Amino acid sequence: MAQQPCTYIMASMKRGTLYIGVTRDIAMRCWMHREGKGSKFCARYRVKRLVHLEFFDLMAEAIAREKQLKNWRRQWKIELIERDNPDWSDLFLRLNQ
Repeated sequence: MAQQPCTYIMASMKRGTLYIGVTRDIAMRCWMHREGKGSKFCARYRVKRLVHLEFFDLMAEAIAREKQLKNWRRQWKIELIERDNPDWSDLFLRLNQ
């Protein structure tokens, strides 16, 4: 899992500021966001909670999905998150289990 391409959504809080990204190493990328080193946007708006995650076989697929999600309306993103994670739990805590 650690080196598998994925698209992810992070949030500052339930229904808060959202950030969509793509990476091959989700554990490291989340750690960077949590430490304020992942992106200036995440550091500025305190976006540290991993709330949605989708894995892919190819990085090109993950990038295509990231672009698709970034073009979605905010409400659609919220509905996507709440479909699988209604409490907006921090999925980072489950990565290494």
